[in-house]
Amino acid sequence: MRTIALYTMLFCNAAVMTAARPCYSPDQALSHANKDVCVSAHVYDIVQLADGTRFLDICKPEMTDEQCHFTVVSKKSDRKDVGDLEQYRQQDIQIRGIVHAYGDQGEIILSHARQFHGGAEKFVPNPALLHGFSAENSRTAFNDPALKGGHHHSVFKTAQ
Repeated sequence: MRTIALYTMLFCNAAVMTAARPCYSPDQALSHANKDVCVSAHVYDIVQLADGTRFLDICKPEMTDEQCHFTVVSKKSDRKDVGDLEQYRQQDIQIRGIVHAYGDQGEIILSHARQFHGGAEKFVPNPALLHGFSAENSRTAFNDPALKGGHHHSVFKTAQ
């Protein structure tokens, strides 16, 4: 009896967690700037620039570029992790990511295929924090004066 109650409780919790994360339309997603959200859209076309950047065109064909306020961008450097995007042409998708807003324009960066299945974007370390870091020489990733020797004297010196 306890096993049935436990499974029922787990199922209900999973249903509540799923319901707690709604998917927004691209227009609604703009009001969730800088938040990790799910966006539901139809992919009308896949556009690739000369530099290898790809876009999921989620705006209706009759809309002009000025009327289209949301896009999904995939950088060339993420191509291996994202995979073939042609499979999403003329498909309804749900994609998870952080909404980046630029005035009345918004975008989600597609950096990994798992975003189509509720997974997070690929972690990208901040290069400014990594400057000078090397695991080989045990240097820290940041300049902390407290870690440098010779500049500070301990207040807990032993009496001699």
